[in-house]
Amino acid sequence: QVQLVESGGGLVQPGGSLRLSCASSRNIFDFNAMGWYRQAPGQQRELVASINVGGVTNYADFMKGRATIYREGTPKNTVYLQMNSLSPEDTAVYFCNARILRENYWGQGTQVTVSS
Repeated sequence: QVQLVESGGGLVQPGGSLRLSCASSRNIFDFNAMGWYRQAPGQQRELVASINVGGVTNYADFMKGRATIYREGTPKNTVYLQMNSLSPEDTAVYFCNARILRENYWGQGTQVTVSS
């Protein structure tokens, strides 16, 4: 069983930055891809950013230029999402995802609130 544990969420002022972390109980290079999704109240969960096993990254249009996804392998086995220039529209629960073929694993989520 894979465990993904997110951390780093919190309250930040508009224009501020946060770094989210997702620690995996499994070697992150076992996964085809890992990513961050977010879900705001009443909204569908949406992709924020992803990184595949080869290191290719992908960003949602709303995050391009404002976020960086990167990773550290063993022993940390952690994927990070650095977000800058945050706005109230970025307020949501952010979830870590890991995929092996068609099997998806999710973390419990971490709340990000952008407010003055």
